[in-house]
Amino acid sequence: MSKIAFIFPGQGAQKTGMGKDFYEQSQRAAEIYDAASKRLKEEMEIDIRTLCFDENDKLDQTAYTQAALVTTCLAMARTLEEKGVRADVTAGLSLGEYCAIAVAGGMSDLDAVWAVRKRGVLMEEAVPTGVGAMAAVLGLSAEQIEKVTEEIRGVTVANYNCPGQVVITGETDSVDVAKEKLLECGAKRVLPLNVSGPFHSPMLKEAGEKLSEVLDQIHFHELELPYVTNVTAEPITDICKTKELLKEQVAASVRWQQSMERMIEDGVDTFIEIGPGKTLAGFLKKINRTVTVMNISCIEDVDKVASAVNLCGEL
Repeated sequence: MSKIAFIFPGQGAQKTGMGKDFYEQSQRAAEIYDAASKRLKEEMEIDIRTLCFDENDKLDQTAYTQAALVTTCLAMARTLEEKGVRADVTAGLSLGEYCAIAVAGGMSDLDAVWAVRKRGVLMEEAVPTGVGAMAAVLGLSAEQIEKVTEEIRGVTVANYNCPGQVVITGETDSVDVAKEKLLECGAKRVLPLNVSGPFHSPMLKEAGEKLSEVLDQIHFHELELPYVTNVTAEPITDICKTKELLKEQVAASVRWQQSMERMIEDGVDTFIEIGPGKTLAGFLKKINRTVTVMNISCIEDVDKVASAVNLCGEL
């Protein structure tokens, strides 16, 4: 029998209209959007449904993106679960880790949405605009990139996405210096990312400390199944570790490639990416082409994935 992982994308996957078909055709999804709207009514001047479904100038702002994307991914995940598809383990890239924890039973869906709204605000406020930057490095090994960043003050690795794609982060001038050195070392391209800050860098440690105070207000539950943390790429079964890991995660490297490799090592052979787009599926194809990867990004995908999973279970 297949061992299934639900995986959730991070910031950058958001797009206008995401989840609207789920809201209109799934009662469970509608309940999540409606409850999130009510929970965040005093937190945001824009309704979460309007934020996700209609054209607006806030969806790509970190303070708003995070709650919108987590609400959408959880609405999609819960709709899939209603079809009888359940995960054996979960993981989420950066922001997506909150979805992974909620689906693993570690926190309620509404607490996850509320926490990431606070997280988004803290991250956006952590570093003045223009002071920090991020860039995707294509065509070099992680070891080659680490060797360069270790010699430049103010720049570190943000994300180990997949072989041949690593993201660097830090002070804008330092990232620029690293870009030139990486190109000299043979990088195919070094692409600046359109982000509002140097996420997953030591520059966000203060945001992590403040996030800890937010997490103190959440009721964590015993995990029903493991999730794999970005910080260490290890499966977590003890909820007592989660708060400290989420605090660290804001300023730590996201070990996504290592997380996927660990899950495959532990027997996962089917990955279901839940959320807009197919970014994580693309990473997985470069990590291990032998595993099965499915996507849930529109309501039609739910029945297709449920049928495929059920068929595998019968074989």
